[in-house]
Amino acid sequence: MSDKKTLLVFAHSDEAVAFADVEHLITGVGKVNAAVALAGELATGTVERVIVLGTAGVVGHAGEDRPSLDTIYQVTKLIQHDFPLPSAEVDPAGEILLPEFQATMATGDVFVSDDKQRVHISGLGASLVDMEGYAYASICQRFNVPLQIFKIPSDYADDSASIDEWDDIAKAKSVQLREFYEKNLA
Repeated sequence: MSDKKTLLVFAHSDEAVAFADVEHLITGVGKVNAAVALAGELATGTVERVIVLGTAGVVGHAGEDRPSLDTIYQVTKLIQHDFPLPSAEVDPAGEILLPEFQATMATGDVFVSDDKQRVHISGLGASLVDMEGYAYASICQRFNVPLQIFKIPSDYADDSASIDEWDDIAKAKSVQLREFYEKNLA
C-alpha cells in the first residue's frame, strides 16, 4: 500500500471555499508563490499526482462566440504570456478526463482585464488565462509528478473584468468546482 497521496491545489482561498472538508493546498497568487508552495509539497516525496482546480479568464479566439462561463475546461497545454521571449510550452502529464473541453492556457503575473491584453493572449493560441498554471506544470514536470488542471472561467479577461468582483465570483465558482470534483475526481 502506498503512502503517497493526490494533492488538491488552489491558488486562492476563495476558489477553495467549497472544499473546507477536503485536504488541499493554497499556494497563493502568481507564478512565484505557486512554484514555491508546490515545490515544497512535492519535495516531501509523498505526492503521487496533483490536481489543480480554480478559475481563469476566458480569452477565446477572434470570430468565435463568447464561451459559457459555466463550462469546466481541462488545461492540456500551457504558455507564458508575460515573458518577452517565446517560452516553451508545458504539457501536464495527467490523464485527459474532458477530451471535448481541452484548452491551452496562458499564464502571467497580471490580472487580465483589458481588450488589448486579451487579444495578445488569444493571438498566442490560448483560450484561457491565469496567474499560476505554467508554474504548476513546470514544477510537476521537474518532479515527474502527473498533473491535471481544471479551470472554470470567472470572466472574459476584457474591459468588463473586475478584480474587485473576482472574490465573490470565485466563491460561487468554487461550488461548481466541488460538484465537478465529486462527480469526476473524488
